[in-house]
Amino acid sequence: MSELDPLEAYCSALLANLQPSARRQLAREIGTGLRASNAKRIAAQRNPDGSPYEPRKSQTLRRKKGGIRRGMFAKMRTSRYLKMQASSESAVIKFAGEVERIAEVHHYGLRDKVNRRRSLEVQYPERKLIGIPAGDISLVEDLVIEHLSR
Repeated sequence: MSELDPLEAYCSALLANLQPSARRQLAREIGTGLRASNAKRIAAQRNPDGSPYEPRKSQTLRRKKGGIRRGMFAKMRTSRYLKMQASSESAVIKFAGEVERIAEVHHYGLRDKVNRRRSLEVQYPERKLIGIPAGDISLVEDLVIEHLSR
């Protein structure tokens, strides 16, 4: 059972009465809100359940010169790579392009090559990038109620 099933049961009759263009607009508003919420959560380096991401392994060589200057997934959470698609039936948040493969490796904790030249494979820890925490369910409810009250 999905965590959105109670919300779907509550809103399905109300949303069925809307025109497809109004449903698409509502899906766009929900998708934009969820995309911003996920980007903020990725910046805070938190899983959807609130637990922190497993930190990077310490790399003594990088501390000497030219160390790590950005937090994890700094570029991935930008609107260039974290995309939102909306239709009258759904709102989808996903990563675009080559970033999608990298996000999948980190999201599920898979093995991947570090770079193309060396064939060194590393087991990455699981860091949930996209998800719907409990706070986002209330955000969706508020957006639906606000949209229907207009």
